[in-house]
Amino acid sequence: MKKTLISASVATVLAAASFGALADGPTLYGRLDLSVTNTDTGATLQKGTNDLEYGKRGTYIENNFSNLGVKGSEKLTDGVDIIYQMEFQVENTSGTGDTFKARNTYLGAKTNFGTFLVGRNDTVFKQAEGGVDAFGNTNADIDRLVGGQVRSGDGVWYYSPKIADLITLNATYLMEDNQDAPVVGGVELEKDDMYALSATIGDKKLKAQNYYAAIAYNKGIGNIDAYRAVGQVKLGDFKIGGLFQNSESIADGADDDNTYFVNVVYNLNGVNLKLQYGYDEAGFGNYFKNVPVDNINTVNKIKNDVEVTNITVGADYRVAKSTLVYGHYAHYEGEFKDSSGAKFDLEDDNVFTVGVRYDF
Repeated sequence: MKKTLISASVATVLAAASFGALADGPTLYGRLDLSVTNTDTGATLQKGTNDLEYGKRGTYIENNFSNLGVKGSEKLTDGVDIIYQMEFQVENTSGTGDTFKARNTYLGAKTNFGTFLVGRNDTVFKQAEGGVDAFGNTNADIDRLVGGQVRSGDGVWYYSPKIADLITLNATYLMEDNQDAPVVGGVELEKDDMYALSATIGDKKLKAQNYYAAIAYNKGIGNIDAYRAVGQVKLGDFKIGGLFQNSESIADGADDDNTYFVNVVYNLNGVNLKLQYGYDEAGFGNYFKNVPVDNINTVNKIKNDVEVTNITVGADYRVAKSTLVYGHYAHYEGEFKDSSGAKFDLEDDNVFTVGVRYDF
């Protein structure tokens, strides 16, 4: 029933978009992004990849968040525009689960006092990354190491106008009654306020300005308290960026720990050559959560003295305005101690990926 309703909703959206196009209305858009990946453990591959089993070496076809959506706006009065978006992830390679999954879907208003949204969206903490994630939406995304990369529903978003033509203030607040309380050891913890705040300057696309910087704070969303600082600058054909984050679990009382990323992108005649290094002490990323360790059935992955490192090299090239080809190699390794102080090595993961992205 759920799948049928979602499919019917998408069909309705498409029909509305086709009609709206004649009336200068909604814009239909989408993305197909498929890659072929060889991996030692599968720990960093996209969730839902067909026949994926953590710890299993193999070659897979990955769906990197292919999606279909419609968005638009309509002027109500002077200074007030209604804005909307409905976006669905399309699982075109998975043999199980729903074909369509909810992505950023909201209704809002753009006014002289700022933009207000209600619905489902990336938190402003996640959005604060700007364009610093050199391998975003792939198996080398920064969320393989860092936590807080959350898309949340049942929330309210606010984005201020640019203050002094320089800084933008942003906020996400999740409605408490619509959120699940953290559960630890089968015990449900008391729910607390869940929100995120950020301040940004510059242009995340590095076009209007050749720099971007952000600071952000996350309270409770994704079961962590965290703060981050992000910076990126364009110098000729080079883009240099970095991210620092401090994270603390609200569920298990783990000590707060740090995550670092630095990267450089060089444009060589249209080919973007990319190098990224990451180091994590917190253990909230997908690699630490998913990668097998020795005696996995007897070891509790308590996040004590986590050390995870990642290095990724790759390139992409836009063969047409709509089409991007890309490839990368990512290496992950790490270790941690369990609650007794025993030390365990995480299984190394070597990931080779080539893919094509088509936007329309």
